[in-house]
Amino acid sequence: MIGWEFILLYLAAGSIAGFLAGLLGVGGGVVIVPILMFIFAAQHFSPDYMMHLAIGTSLASIMFTSVSSLRAHHAHGAVNWSIVKRITPGILLGTLAGTFLVAKLPAGLLKGFFIVFLFYVATQLLLNFKPKPARQLPGTGGMFVAGGIIGLVSSFVGIGGGALSVPFMTWSNVKMHNAIGTSAAIGFPIAVAGTIGYLLNGLPIKNLPDWSLGFVHLPSLAGLVVASMLIAPFGARAAHKLPVATLKKIFAVFLYIIGTKMLLNSIH
Repeated sequence: MIGWEFILLYLAAGSIAGFLAGLLGVGGGVVIVPILMFIFAAQHFSPDYMMHLAIGTSLASIMFTSVSSLRAHHAHGAVNWSIVKRITPGILLGTLAGTFLVAKLPAGLLKGFFIVFLFYVATQLLLNFKPKPARQLPGTGGMFVAGGIIGLVSSFVGIGGGALSVPFMTWSNVKMHNAIGTSAAIGFPIAVAGTIGYLLNGLPIKNLPDWSLGFVHLPSLAGLVVASMLIAPFGARAAHKLPVATLKKIFAVFLYIIGTKMLLNSIH
């Protein structure tokens, strides 16, 4: 049985991720994965598979939350479906291939990759980095490669790809408004392919916690999805009233602290 305190923690994790996603436009994965890691450690899950479970569960939650996000962006005409169509084959292959690679990686190496990525996102937020439009979108082959890289990295860190796809599109002369909306749509195939991959790769593993379906932990998934979908609209409303630029810098510092804490835990 799962104690009520852990169910409440899953709901709290979803609430935090949902609010921040609505407020700052930051994908929930960068928050969900470290929070799940701390909760899973408190539940004494096997350290060998804790990271895999956190990433797999994060991607499964994005499968649900990205739908409401992409619908909202589509309603505002912000999704470029032509880009989505062209980049999705690479996204699907890259994400799925990534999950099979991750399954072979030791937990420590996977955690190290995630910490580096966390510092990258924090720096991006702190410096408000927006690449200058320097080129046009590539052709079919280039879009396939770009999608493959975005999918691969996303599968390693449990995100919907926005931290990579938005800079790529703005660099390729896509307006920021459309880059963010299109990125929300790209998050769905990443989440679907990632969930399938983590589920399949985790099924043969014997010593996973109860209520796990492969590397997807169902109780925490339920808590994350319910809470984040309920809370995200409040974050979106707050974005119009709060100083978002300042909050992004505060959140960046928060990510540096989480990354440093994870790093120190890995060393000890």
